[in-house]
This record gives sequence, structure tokens and C-alpha cells, in this order.
Amino acid sequence: MDYVYLTKEGLEKLKKDLHELKYKIRPQISQKVATAREHGDLKENAEYHAAREELSMVESKVHELESKIARARVISNDEIGTDTVSILNTVTLEDLNRGKKLSYTLVSVEEADFKQNKISITSPVGRALLGRKVGEVVEIQVPAGMLKYKILSIEI
Repeated sequence: MDYVYLTKEGLEKLKKDLHELKYKIRPQISQKVATAREHGDLKENAEYHAAREELSMVESKVHELESKIARARVISNDEIGTDTVSILNTVTLEDLNRGKKLSYTLVSVEEADFKQNKISITSPVGRALLGRKVGEVVEIQVPAGMLKYKILSIEI
């Protein structure tokens, strides 16, 4: 079984999303299906077919979230070190191509949010940083070209 590594907050968010889908959204869509079914011939009832498809997508999302929650392993800050880059570390980098400083927090795919500078450990940058130490220069091939970063600090 492959684990889904999450923070306590990340796990709570998944549980909240699952609860919302199961107890608010799914019943609403089920009602749409029932209402559309009452409109007669199901073969030519586009409203019915659209509602069934929407319900199917919600069911898929429910199963996906249940699976992630079942495989979740919560990581706390006391399990994280700062000798090498690992999940939940905040890494300050110097972009050697542009001379700018930037910081990223490495998280699981489920918690990634580029607007908050949270990048997935499975992204090209995240993968390249894992296991690296302060002072190392990392070259990363991305679709936009070659990135060249120097690791300035690793924090929890």
C-alpha cells in the first residue's frame, strides 16, 4: 500500500471535503436525478443523463477521498529534520539564473498549492530538492527550460 503523507490540517481538509460530498452535494444531485426521472422517457431525457453523470463523478470523488484518508499517514514537525530536504520542509533557494530568492514548502500532492508556495514532492522541483543539503546547487529540467537553484536554508 502506498501511503498518502499529510499534515494534520491536510487530513482534516480531506475529511471535511468528503463529508461535504457525502452529506450535502450527493443528496442534492440524487434529488436532481429523481426529479429528472419524473419527466418521462429516460432515453431522450438529457437532464436525467446529465444528473446521472454528475452523480457518477461525485461518487468517484467520494471513493478517491475515502481511499486517500484510509492510506493517510500524518506527519508532524517533530518527525522532520533539517539536515536534508524532506517533506514539510520549507526550503529557501537562490535562483542562480535570475538572482532572486524564493521559498517553497514541500508537501504531498493533496496539499500542493502554488499560490501559497506549497509544492508537491512529486513535482520536478520537489523531486530534485528531496535529500539535498544547504549549499548544494540543483539543476532541474522543467518544460520552461533549465532551472538552477542554490539551497540557502532548510527549515521546519
